[in-house]
Amino acid sequence: MDNKYIVYLVEDEKNLAEILKAYLTREGWEVHHFADGQDAYEAINHATPHIWILDIMLPNMDGYQLLKAIKTKHDTPVIFISARDKDLDRVLGLELGSDDYLAKPFLPEELIIRVKRILSRTYTSQKTEQKRIEVNGYFIDPTTRNIYDGNHLVEMTTKELDLIILLTSKVGKAFSREEIIDYVWGSDYYGSERAVDDVVRRLRKKLPRLHVETLYGFGYRVLSS
Repeated sequence: MDNKYIVYLVEDEKNLAEILKAYLTREGWEVHHFADGQDAYEAINHATPHIWILDIMLPNMDGYQLLKAIKTKHDTPVIFISARDKDLDRVLGLELGSDDYLAKPFLPEELIIRVKRILSRTYTSQKTEQKRIEVNGYFIDPTTRNIYDGNHLVEMTTKELDLIILLTSKVGKAFSREEIIDYVWGSDYYGSERAVDDVVRRLRKKLPRLHVETLYGFGYRVLSS
């Protein structure tokens, strides 16, 4: 990647943090490490990185509180990492707006793959302008990655935006869970298909007039009415 991306790594395990920082720096990225939740929280107001890598168990402030604070101020992508209850932390992280989740222990190479994919999808500029879409009173602009309810900008996470752009690219077309995962998470995604259902549930809350139909055993589609 040509871009000089800035990565904020929040991890209190010293040895793991040093290993991860070394791998991330090797990619040419500028890495800032925080070992304390409060220190990371204070950094939210001073600068905006391109991505956060955020442990859940931290001194002084846990990852959940940090994630809420980050997503309140910015739509910066966040990867959650945790050694606790994998299913509980994954679901809670997705609910709060995390963009990906890794359960400890994991290979540093796997984290690099996840980071690269999110950075590419979030910050690589599109060469062709995509047509603005109107569905049930919502205006979706794939080029600027904004969604409006009338004149009101709807706050969305990166994964929610990716999914709604896919589903509304062909209104009425059914997309399988495999197609959705490949588009939103990437072909190298190792997690559960339940992540798709979690994001769809959040979309329905944020865009209640949008008719996202469940096709049981297959996937989802958006209908125009």
